[in-house]
Amino acid sequence: MPLRRRFHCVAEEYGRIGLIIDVKLAQVTAMFLALIIAKLIPDIMDVGIWWFVVLLIICEIRPFYVFCFRE
Repeated sequence: MPLRRRFHCVAEEYGRIGLIIDVKLAQVTAMFLALIIAKLIPDIMDVGIWWFVVLLIICEIRPFYVFCFRE
């Protein structure tokens, strides 16, 4: 199945759950929550960049799998 077709299938699944606007609003909310936590606990910004990279990879594993490999 071509990548574009997969994208439409995944988009249709998300469309059943909620509108794409709802997904984007949830992403913006998470970003602002992260900014609030960073402001409240400034020491968290002293953590090495590699911890953030590891956490990013861990959080991205499932969405990447669903988007690229799941049929």
